[in-house]
Amino acid sequence: MIVLQVNGITKSFSGTDILKNVRLEVQHRDRVALVGRNGAGKSTLLKIIAGEMTADSGDLIMPKGVQIGYLEQHAGIDSPLTVWEEMLTVFGPLLEMEKRLRGLEAQMAEPSVYENPQEYERVMKDYDALQIDFKDSGGYQYESDMRSVLHGMRFYPEDYEKQVNLLSGGQKTRLALAKMLLSKPDLLILDEPTNHLDIETLGWLEKYLVSYEGAILIVSHDRYFLDQIVTITYEVSRMKVTKYVGNYSAYLVEKAKNYERDKKLYERETSERAKLEDFIQRNIARASTSKMAKSRRKLLERTDWMDAPDGDEKSASFSFSIERPSGNDVLKLENIAVGYNGKPVSEHINMHAYKGDRIAIIGPNGIGKSTLLKTIVKRQEPIDGTIRYGTNVQFGYYDQNQATILGTGTVLHELWDEWPMMNEKDVRSVLGRFLFTGEDVEKPVASLSGGEKARLSLAKLMLQKSNTLVLDEPTNHLDLDSKEVLENALDDFPGTILFVSHDRYFINRIATKVIDVGPAGVTEYLGDYDYFIEKKNELEELKAEHRTSEQPKQPRNGRTEEDKEFKRQERRLTRAIAEVEESLGKMDTEIAVLQEELLNPAFADDHVKLMELQEQIDELQMQHDNLSEEWLNLQEELENLNSQV
Repeated sequence: MIVLQVNGITKSFSGTDILKNVRLEVQHRDRVALVGRNGAGKSTLLKIIAGEMTADSGDLIMPKGVQIGYLEQHAGIDSPLTVWEEMLTVFGPLLEMEKRLRGLEAQMAEPSVYENPQEYERVMKDYDALQIDFKDSGGYQYESDMRSVLHGMRFYPEDYEKQVNLLSGGQKTRLALAKMLLSKPDLLILDEPTNHLDIETLGWLEKYLVSYEGAILIVSHDRYFLDQIVTITYEVSRMKVTKYVGNYSAYLVEKAKNYERDKKLYERETSERAKLEDFIQRNIARASTSKMAKSRRKLLERTDWMDAPDGDEKSASFSFSIERPSGNDVLKLENIAVGYNGKPVSEHINMHAYKGDRIAIIGPNGIGKSTLLKTIVKRQEPIDGTIRYGTNVQFGYYDQNQATILGTGTVLHELWDEWPMMNEKDVRSVLGRFLFTGEDVEKPVASLSGGEKARLSLAKLMLQKSNTLVLDEPTNHLDLDSKEVLENALDDFPGTILFVSHDRYFINRIATKVIDVGPAGVTEYLGDYDYFIEKKNELEELKAEHRTSEQPKQPRNGRTEEDKEFKRQERRLTRAIAEVEESLGKMDTEIAVLQEELLNPAFADDHVKLMELQEQIDELQMQHDNLSEEWLNLQEELENLNSQV
């Protein structure tokens, strides 16, 4: 079933076209990504689809009743409610249904109802119908769903009573995402959902979205995330949208193949066209060949010649060099504790960095990773422990909040003021390598987007020529193309790199060592992200085996009375559930047979027979509903029994 069709959408701002004649389709259960450069129009297209913005022309076609959920970049909830109360607002209709159920239960408890058979029958009928609706709508599992999603977004029971408006910006963004996931729209539209998520939360979100019942439309610059989820990729480039089947990696391969194919076709057509033009020019004036030349000219004019295939858009181009190398020992941390105002957020940190290391520092949000980097580059003091620095170590520091950018002047003067001995031509040349050309260099720094500020920070980092790069979330705000350029530059860097990142593809590409930071210290893994995951899973399995081996074995006949009673109750409930399920299966078959008879053309005019059949179906359906309720109660009883073990 088609959930969304975008037909011929066009949008411009101040006379400049952003999108032109865009076509896109999303079907039920599709996982669709929009990819492209920053500023290509991805977020604009999402806003048009979500109804947040109007198109200049074109149509959006959606079946009646399709629900859309849209989470834009940097979205957050600001509410006086608690976390739990805010999540409950998603289930307003269910809560109202539950309230009505409790009201009907109260009526059934009134002795006066039993004195009026008609009233009692009405209340029971209303209660049965409402209870079925409540169960089918997820009434018995919405609280479980809430806990599951909140836990996935790193909100735990101790957080449920916190007021939403007192949470941090990152927590509000995660809560907005949790609320959107719980609402379960038919089409879930997510614009950069991986912002503010740590690696563990990203892993949970990927699993949730893979099994999501509806369709998903995503804009993301996280290649690892896209490869795990997406099945269709639309590239937004040069005002157009092009469809590719597959995830992001498949899209890159297919795009390269298409370009090579189109390039060869264009070269062949260009050669044929040149031959025609040459023949016409040489033969049009001759009487003997003029007729043939005119015929060729008509062919030339009638042919729909292929346009030159679009090559890659202009990319940043830079590399990091060093002024002088460091010694072999770059950095040694001995029992370091980091934090603020004398209060540690992480301690017992021990780490040794050698020349040429590429060390990824990972861990949950709030564990002190950025604080650790600031401590290493001497922007704040450690609370405890010792840091030993090697010979000739020169740090180049990239701050994820772009705090190294002053923001008081233009792009040109941001560099020129720090390197006044460079001439203007050289400064402009450096900026050009980071895609600041022409009038871009006169832009006020304060007006730059996050991506532009990131590129300007990288330009300053390149000019420092430091031998040890300390990078805090360097891929934040960068589009996929700029990330690839940065990865290539770091690959070729001859010095040492320490970096914090939640970008798993980036970690895999750069890291030779992973440091996992926890509250009580760090664990070192000698490999990339995939190696870290593999080893971490192995350690968890070994711990589980160790716990199992430590459990005392019970003698064969040494069970306690409690164990025996538990087994008896478990067997009783399991048998009862199996019997109810068997009865339900038989009833389903009987109802199906009767419904088939009801549609028999032979009984089309026999109203008495049709009425008898319908009464039998209604009677069986009522018994079926009562048995379903009994099955649900037995299941809950079994779950409660198991939870007590």
